[in-house]
Amino acid sequence: MPALSEVLAALDVLWPPERAEGWDAVGTVCGDLDTEVGRVLFAVDPVQEVVDEAVRLGADLLVTHHPLYLRGTTTVAASTFKGKVVHTLIKHDIALHVAHTNADTADPGVSDALAGALDLRILRPLVPDPSDPAGRRGLGRICELPHPMTLAELTAYAAARLPATAQGIRAAGDPDREIRTLAVSGGSGDSLFDDVRAAGVDAFLTADLRHHPASEATQHSPLALLDAAHWATEWPWCEQAAAQLDAVSDRHGWGLRTHVSRTVTDPWTAHAASAPLTSPLDHSHTTGAPR
Repeated sequence: MPALSEVLAALDVLWPPERAEGWDAVGTVCGDLDTEVGRVLFAVDPVQEVVDEAVRLGADLLVTHHPLYLRGTTTVAASTFKGKVVHTLIKHDIALHVAHTNADTADPGVSDALAGALDLRILRPLVPDPSDPAGRRGLGRICELPHPMTLAELTAYAAARLPATAQGIRAAGDPDREIRTLAVSGGSGDSLFDDVRAAGVDAFLTADLRHHPASEATQHSPLALLDAAHWATEWPWCEQAAAQLDAVSDRHGWGLRTHVSRTVTDPWTAHAASAPLTSPLDHSHTTGAPR
């Protein structure tokens, strides 16, 4: 079996840490570089449920997309939930490695996996990496649908193809509008509206869309919006990443066993549809005004 240092070196080739954003916290959080690695678990979030899963699995390495300590810390006391994560990992000799924005812009990256989950034809990056002469790396992807769909059909299609969450998929725009081209970006994407409009696509699928940016985007153009759960847009990367490490393992004869966590770590756990108002202007039942 390879040493942890060998596996981490391979991960750094797949997702070079120098390509992460300056504010990001990627790389190895804990782990003894001389320890042998036989089993690796991939997940989106380094939360206790996932760490407990790694313990039960007998994993030697946990690779997550989201950082454990994005803004740093002054304590790893087990009385804090992140400190307990660190204590559990070290107690069971499990290393933790993070590939975040360096995996977002990779080739293939997070948005490639998202496009693959939706069976889209990838045309090019949404925001190309200027350091890539091949023009394949970058943030987000511009895609074509497998066949034209209305926005309502695309919303149902995305909900069926992406991992199930309480939120499901929200859409903004004319439900009957035909969609042929789609920009996708795993994770929070409402900072990319200018790039999406410049790309001239029919719709944009991402996560964490806020009221004001989404409202303004729909006023700028007929661009349709699809808002999925953050976790759901990034989980497909875990399967893609595990397959990439499998290929490395096969080339080196390491015999690694890779696993993908199916634990749903999206924080939202329930959803209820709103009851329609009897009239768009009738708010008397909520304001207490006399009828």
